[in-house]
Amino acid sequence: MIRVKVLGRGIEKELEWEKGMKVADVLREIGFNTESAIAKVNGRVALEDESVKDGDYVEVIPVVSGG
Repeated sequence: MIRVKVLGRGIEKELEWEKGMKVADVLREIGFNTESAIAKVNGRVALEDESVKDGDYVEVIPVVSGG
């Protein structure tokens, strides 16, 4: 399982881990893409093509923009 928390949105989920899973896959599973959020895996900022492992903790930080 991968634990996921979306900061500022009150969302906390557990996702089933799958072999070969990447940060981009986790974001997509919870309704974000790599342009709308930044991910931290186990406290460290992670790129979209980084692998996630069973037991990882992913924090998702939504990107806010406007004018």
